[in-house]
Amino acid sequence: MASARRAGERRWWRPELALVVGAALVVTLGVAGTNHLGRTPYSDRPLYLATMALDADGSLVRVDVDGDADDLSLLPGTRAVAGATTEAAEQRAWVASGDVPGAGTRWEGMARDALLDLRTMTLDDGAVLAAGSGPWRYAWPRDGAFVAVAYARTGHLDDARRVLAFYQRAQAADGTVEARYLPDGSGPPDGRAPQTDGIGWLLWALGQTVDAAPAADRPAVLAQFQPLLDRATNAAVRAVGPTGLPAPSPDYWEKRESAVTLGTAAPLLAGLRAAAHLYGLLDDGGGVSAASASAQRLDAAIEAGFAPSYGRYPGSGARDAAVAFLLPPFVPASDAAAAGYGGVDVDEAEVRDALHAAAQQMARPGGGLAPGAHWPQDGVSWTPETALVALGAASGGAADRAFATRLLDWLDDHRTVAGSFPEKVLHDGSPAGTAPLVWTSATVLLTLATLAAR
Repeated sequence: MASARRAGERRWWRPELALVVGAALVVTLGVAGTNHLGRTPYSDRPLYLATMALDADGSLVRVDVDGDADDLSLLPGTRAVAGATTEAAEQRAWVASGDVPGAGTRWEGMARDALLDLRTMTLDDGAVLAAGSGPWRYAWPRDGAFVAVAYARTGHLDDARRVLAFYQRAQAADGTVEARYLPDGSGPPDGRAPQTDGIGWLLWALGQTVDAAPAADRPAVLAQFQPLLDRATNAAVRAVGPTGLPAPSPDYWEKRESAVTLGTAAPLLAGLRAAAHLYGLLDDGGGVSAASASAQRLDAAIEAGFAPSYGRYPGSGARDAAVAFLLPPFVPASDAAAAGYGGVDVDEAEVRDALHAAAQQMARPGGGLAPGAHWPQDGVSWTPETALVALGAASGGAADRAFATRLLDWLDDHRTVAGSFPEKVLHDGSPAGTAPLVWTSATVLLTLATLAAR
């Protein structure tokens, strides 16, 4: 970050400076997997805020949803409120110092706003707040992993390293990670069980960050994150059970599971492949062997248990957005690259067919996608899952890329008045839930970068 503030100096909540006028914040929105239908067939939960911004002393403040874009009190092209001119200049300089995916296309404005939202929601200690309101003001390993990769892919390597360093400090000695952390990294905010997918996400993010770094910087990045690599790899290897699949664990749906999900198995596979690759860069044969062997067992188990439908659970035809986790950038983009990542057994053509089938099952009246086929039929589209499917499609052929662009257009059209991605979109196209959702912002940036590279 361009600011010279010391790590941890930013105060992450200043209610006395909130810009909300006359609207009460509802913070009782159920977590994923606990939605229930009300008296009407569609949900009508509101949008809680338009975005988050920084004031003159670098504190986070809410920006209200009332009014239009001219009433937001945001300085043009920034996430800084009126009067925060120094902060605004730093933000503009920060964006200009890196790459803007989609520059020169109709999505450039969306990408700039997404970058600004990531920067705003990343605290000085590297914690990335998932969103600005209520129970989202915590740091999820999954969200942080995607943000780190988005930073690395857009030329903001120092920011990527700062985010990964937060999780390296917070990670348990046995390599496991919590479902989410307090912003100071002191531990979880509640009694949720640790999530196995977080191990894979952090390893995947480290691999992506190293690969995106300039060649001269890679040894320093590898050296800095050797503890994270070693601990997370050991935990990932342990997680691959006797059947080759991990034990049931909550995943991005964030609910208890009695069976293993693709949303846990696929990120773990991505992490093990990344670990094999990173140990290869370190010329550590033992590390390569351990990570590769576990990746191959898990890969074969996913093929045996989930193919050809690649549903949420083994043998199920009811799919979810986790199908995208079996496509680039979560798997090597070529057979040559795969050799350094423990190999790839999953049939890409089958996975791409499953991705399109998943999109049909997940389609919602507002034009976006729900998290999965079995998600409640409340009419609500979810922006992170819509963006994930776009990311999976972006690395495919012409038809897939066209599908990705349609989803990007839909996401662009359903941002808040401030230009941020909401968590949800209602059946009538209205943004809903919290904002800005960093997982969506990061995934959109990666989708644009993938399309540009094709």
